[in-house]
Amino acid sequence: MTENSRRSNPVQHGFPHLETVRASITALFRRLSPEGIRAYDTSFAPADAAFGRDEDLHLGAHRVASAMVRALRLPDARMVVAFRPMRDAATVELTAGPEYFVEVNDRFRAHRRDLAAALAHEVAHVLLHRLDLRLATTAENEILTDTAAAFLGAGWLLLDAYREDALTHQKLGYLTPEEFGYVLARRAALFGEDPSTWFSSPQAYEAYVRGRDLAGRERRRPPLAEAPAQARRRYAKALRTGAPPPDGSAYRFEPGGSGPLVNFPCPVCGQRLRLPVRGPLRARCGLCRTVLECVT
Repeated sequence: MTENSRRSNPVQHGFPHLETVRASITALFRRLSPEGIRAYDTSFAPADAAFGRDEDLHLGAHRVASAMVRALRLPDARMVVAFRPMRDAATVELTAGPEYFVEVNDRFRAHRRDLAAALAHEVAHVLLHRLDLRLATTAENEILTDTAAAFLGAGWLLLDAYREDALTHQKLGYLTPEEFGYVLARRAALFGEDPSTWFSSPQAYEAYVRGRDLAGRERRRPPLAEAPAQARRRYAKALRTGAPPPDGSAYRFEPGGSGPLVNFPCPVCGQRLRLPVRGPLRARCGLCRTVLECVT
């Protein structure tokens, strides 16, 4: 897992990987099924990430790793954690198991509060390896790994490890802080949780709010019934003119046998739906089975 902690290499912000993040969430639903996703309804507990004042480093590291294995529902996997000087934050050797060897940057000997964050990414790698779930490129697979960790309940630790001030900064993982916030907000909407209470980093909370705002706008875009009036007017104009919406909205119109269809992504899983344009209706996503109130 990458680590960014030098002022000469500033933290990237915004949503540059958003399409891959969305594709990763859809891939998780397809591979795990809606029931499998909902089995991850409990996020990693802050208490499980904390070290006691006099706790032995190696015993504590294995305790946290074991808790991470349980949180990501890999009960038959065992993590062997070792520390060594290295450029990255951590790395894992992917094998058939059941033992997996995780090497962690030596600096986590002193910065133990972020050890669980480093382990979250590596254990998510093990989960995806066992699921045989991957995207096309190495870079996309790292985005998938961060997204899986966050969407399945452990990745809030990766966002909480983000800290930035006038002299230095730290960020773990491949997503930007705002993208971590976006994934966590989509998870929060699904499970009705509030991860903001877990953040010890003020910058992490601010990034979460920015990601939450974007995720909230996506849950209120046409043809969903909660869309605001201005977005609804743009939708009507796009339907009338046949032109793509000027604001980059994700819906598009297609010809159908008995009239036009609107094609748009499910706000929960990202699977695209095709509905007839005929006014208010209720639709059920075929992938995550969420019932959506729409005005097409």
